Amino acid sequence: MTGPKLTTVTRAQGNNRALKDGSVKPENFTFEFVEVDPLIAAFRRMVRGLEFDICEMAITTYICARANGKKMTAIPVFLVRAFHHGAILVNTNAGIHSPKDLEGKRVGVNRGYTVTTGVWARGILQEEYGVDLAKVTWVLSGDEHVAEYRPPANVVPMEKGKNMGEMLAAGELVAAIGAESDSPYVKPLIPNALEAGLAALKRNGHYPINHTVVIRDALLQQNPGLAADVFAAFADAKRLYLDRLKSGKIEKLTETDRVYQRVMDITGDPLPYGIEPNRRVLEELIGHAVTQGIIHERFRVEDLFASGARQLTA
Repeated sequence: MTGPKLTTVTRAQGNNRALKDGSVKPENFTFEFVEVDPLIAAFRRMVRGLEFDICEMAITTYICARANGKKMTAIPVFLVRAFHHGAILVNTNAGIHSPKDLEGKRVGVNRGYTVTTGVWARGILQEEYGVDLAKVTWVLSGDEHVAEYRPPANVVPMEKGKNMGEMLAAGELVAAIGAESDSPYVKPLIPNALEAGLAALKRNGHYPINHTVVIRDALLQQNPGLAADVFAAFADAKRLYLDRLKSGKIEKLTETDRVYQRVMDITGDPLPYGIEPNRRVLEELIGHAVTQGIIHERFRVEDLFASGARQLTA
């Protein structure tokens, strides 16, 4: 393989496994994979130090990073999709009978306020259930990847030494997004969460994006064709995965595989890459980012992505 070696972080999963095992190779460069566990540590290292050439990244972390001048640009490859109706857990003894009851209460958010799952979950609460997000106190268990970001006034840190799951089980928080708890007094706020997510997909195309892929701006400036080359490699790997998923050649299906099968029955492609197939959901996410105080001015969708990949789809 000719061309430079580019340090790359991406977690092995169905749609990029062919890149990680070498079955698919890019034409004009070589991936030099760096393993970072947990993956979220790579997000932080990328936005704070531009440590990698190419990096998988939570999409709202990226949007926040761009708003704060970080020198990286995404390509419209969306490695992880998920529904987040099930991410909101509630203490059954807290008197929360409907999502609107969260108003005036303290609700936990795992890690930072800009975490993508939290943004989508709050969007569901607002759009589907009419929750006034400004009337909720959001309690964070960690800080933000983008150090310069400052959250709204109704976002506060969790007390030192506390555990979010334990606070939820004890009723110190009435609900929490992205928390874990094995307490018998904790259950999902929205029942039949996957079915609720699939219903939203059928109703209005709601199909959240979680992760994209970013490239250092300096590399894109040096090589205008790089964005298209990276896109093509990820697209080839995705096609191999979907061919196997459609033909039943994956022996041990993961929970994610099964969700993608359900989505495939509705849309035909559970992992569309490119701006146009995802414009509606990208506009939705940008809107949530503005409404929730992640960014202060609305981005044009095209401005989030490298010019060399804006017209590409797969």
